[in-house]
Amino acid sequence: MKLPIHCWNEYDELKTVVVCSPPVLEIPDQQTAENVQWLKPFDPAKIVHQFETLVQSMKQEGVQVIDYSEYLSPEDRYFNQQLISRIFVRDLACAFGRTLLPGKAGTSMRKPEYAHSHSVFQKWWDERTFPLQANNKWNSLEYGDVIVLSEDAVLINAGLRTSMESMDDIQHQIRRAGFSEVGVIDLPRRSDTLHLDMNCNVAGERLLLTKNYLRYFPIEVLDGESRYCMFHEFIVRHGFTIIWTDKVKNTVPDINFLTLNPETILVSKKLNKKIIHQVPELRKKNLIEIEISELEKGGGGIRCMTLPLERR
Repeated sequence: MKLPIHCWNEYDELKTVVVCSPPVLEIPDQQTAENVQWLKPFDPAKIVHQFETLVQSMKQEGVQVIDYSEYLSPEDRYFNQQLISRIFVRDLACAFGRTLLPGKAGTSMRKPEYAHSHSVFQKWWDERTFPLQANNKWNSLEYGDVIVLSEDAVLINAGLRTSMESMDDIQHQIRRAGFSEVGVIDLPRRSDTLHLDMNCNVAGERLLLTKNYLRYFPIEVLDGESRYCMFHEFIVRHGFTIIWTDKVKNTVPDINFLTLNPETILVSKKLNKKIIHQVPELRKKNLIEIEISELEKGGGGIRCMTLPLERR
């Protein structure tokens, strides 16, 4: 399969995206959900229907949607279908310009997903485009902790699932891919701040929606050397307008959306509309609302369930 890798930001028109269909196993009760790190049990029929809605919504906007699990070997596919969190493909890899860098699981329960997806990606791209061995020195790096702001700047969180040691190595990989700076933030290690994309997200061209408390955090800027600035200084210096919000009621639907193009955002129906109404720039956006409440019970949203390969 010939698939171009071309992502220099998170707001250009989305052309190609990777997803993974829901598991075949059911979470029957609250105790099981907590044991497997889901928020609640889910309805299997609803979760399949909502995933299909997610896929169709993107296709209707002209996006090529590829389910990587369909390309697994029969043996791997049988095993992969039983992995409860396999829908959250954002963590598995990330496109930096024309290079797709592999992730490394921050928890052992998710390691098989990385192995399976990376085996498929090896078949799609050569070592230059998908350097599988790039993560050999990493302890853990999940790409829900990464936001590609522009070709000048990438923002990464060293949190629960992404180690600071991995930061030290990936910064070189990212700058080799054509990016100027890597900014590292270290957010609280809690379930509601599990990944960076539960705290801020790109909501259009040079537009970043972020929770108010990030105003207090410094950024370590890595550009061959190491220096520091405040979060807002880093973002604004790279040409972004920050939308500060204290209206987040439910982190996943309120923050974890997917920008399809500079004017269109794919959002959960549970999104708190007060976030939109308070900001003129957001009121102008075309919001495509979809019902994904069953999928969100896994603790992730639309962004978590999509891995962009091409934006132009």
